[in-house]
Amino acid sequence: MTGASEATGNVTGASEATGNVTGASEATGNLTGASEATGNLTGSGNGTVRAAALPTKFTELVGIEYPIVQTGMGWVSGPSLTSATSNAGGLGILASATMTFGELEAAIKKTKSLTDKPFGVNMRADAADAADRIDLVIREGVKVASFALAPKKDLIAKLKDHGVVVIPSIGAAKHALKVASWGADAVIVQGGEGGGHTGPVATTLLLPSVIDALAQAGSDMPVVASGGFFDGRGLVAALAYGADGVAMGTRFLLTSDSAVPDSVKQEYLKRSLNDTVVSVKVDGMPHRVLRTPLVDALESGSPVKALAAAARNANEFKQLTGMKWTTLVRDGLAMKKSGERTWQQIIMAGNTPMLLRAGLVEGDTRAGVLASGQVVGMIEDLPSCDELIQSVMTQAHERRKALS
Repeated sequence: MTGASEATGNVTGASEATGNVTGASEATGNLTGASEATGNLTGSGNGTVRAAALPTKFTELVGIEYPIVQTGMGWVSGPSLTSATSNAGGLGILASATMTFGELEAAIKKTKSLTDKPFGVNMRADAADAADRIDLVIREGVKVASFALAPKKDLIAKLKDHGVVVIPSIGAAKHALKVASWGADAVIVQGGEGGGHTGPVATTLLLPSVIDALAQAGSDMPVVASGGFFDGRGLVAALAYGADGVAMGTRFLLTSDSAVPDSVKQEYLKRSLNDTVVSVKVDGMPHRVLRTPLVDALESGSPVKALAAAARNANEFKQLTGMKWTTLVRDGLAMKKSGERTWQQIIMAGNTPMLLRAGLVEGDTRAGVLASGQVVGMIEDLPSCDELIQSVMTQAHERRKALS
């Protein structure tokens, strides 16, 4: 599950076999500073043995230890989860789409108080106050700005001029080429297995198509794979395709550092690989969510009733955030101008924030919507972010060693 809603991004042509590892040992091809005996562990200096770093073009770009990204999930990716991920050696990303400007400012300051490691902020490039949010990210010295809808060339240039790494999420090779030409630094490629807004093409096909397209265009931009990842085997597979890391949403949602209510986490843990559905009834766009009574009702219900419910939810979101109707209308016009959405889809988009809030914040699994990747059927525990990342990296090093 990523903070992506559409698909507009860019990836890079990574080198052939793994094409994304630098300074690695000849034996395993993915380790630095590792002991000769094991090749995949390092001492932390306090007696704790940790997985060795795995440098790629992406880790070097953003300044992190491990090529693992926690995506910006609305109502989920707050300061606690984001800082825990960054402190564990990955890249944590705050989700700002469900925050007011003031809440985002407070969240950035809180995250900075909890970690001195790089982190990012996911934003909607088509939001009415996008320029103000970009100025905030620059002013606060945030390392990464990620986008569901790619920002325009001038905004990318402004962020880069101030040292901010720009990472759009995309769902097609043509979008990768577009944002690459606009100057984006890296891209997250989300396959159809991913949760939330997603596309129809599986990661195993989308990822190489994007990598090949960028390579043919002469781009060496780092690519991060998303959709269906949860362990070290997936990371190694992504590297073999030519990616430079993986991004995970559902897997990080299901950690002890996530603020999602425990009762909701238990609902996720019960689910199998067949318990998600891609619905357009939630907000008018393909949205992968858990099957719940509400989702089943939406899928079988009247379009007129769905639109009426969407309008009510848009009003509730307006009251919750203090937004004005003029702002909502301006956002709607921006969405209409920047994409291919119909007015019906834009009205339906009013559903998303409140239905997700009901499920992920208020814990109402019957009346809310629970965004989820198919990977939910492979997850059985609730580790801390540090435990999760160490598990992923340890297994990744073991798999790399076994294959070498």
